[in-house]
Amino acid sequence: MELTVYKIDGSATAKTVTLNDKIFNVEPNDHAIWLDVKQYLANQRQGTHNTLERSTVSGSTRKLKRQKGTGGARAGSIKSPTIRGGATVFGPHPRDYGFKLNKKVKRLARFSAFTYKQQEGCITVVEDFTFNEPKTKEYKAMLKNLKLEGKKTLLLLPENNKNVYLSGRNLQRTNIMRAIEANTYHVLNANNLIICESSLKELDKMLGE
Repeated sequence: MELTVYKIDGSATAKTVTLNDKIFNVEPNDHAIWLDVKQYLANQRQGTHNTLERSTVSGSTRKLKRQKGTGGARAGSIKSPTIRGGATVFGPHPRDYGFKLNKKVKRLARFSAFTYKQQEGCITVVEDFTFNEPKTKEYKAMLKNLKLEGKKTLLLLPENNKNVYLSGRNLQRTNIMRAIEANTYHVLNANNLIICESSLKELDKMLGE
């Protein structure tokens, strides 16, 4: 599929680029997407939650009342889960939520996400650009020129560009990253993809992973 290359001022150039069918035109696999997004979200969890059990909760070991003759249930410890301030039963403890996912599955998931964006017509290719200094105003102007203002966008750069990153990081609904670092979650989470011309070559490197 061929796309027109645009300038950041919104005007079309005479250049066109051909999207790699092995990345942007595969048979989408929804299950692979689900697994990859699930792994990404699981890896974001700190897993530092913890609860106190009977052996760790603070409290006296004195028997609260005599065993028989009270007319109520037996009570042997103030740490009992049935008493206010007592222990927690089967509560969470620190753990790692991450799980293994094969590289081929992750790659298929990313290619499926790119394919969906291509099918939806939500990909805009722009000429390589940079800013002389961090200017949020210039980044907003670029989005307005490309008719993407107010939309959730993901900009894929060929390499780290501090000025561009600093210009757009404070904007809501805007995400910026290197093309080689693009993952399934961020691609699908964006309404529109803005891909720099040189970034397409970086995306081709995913085929060799």
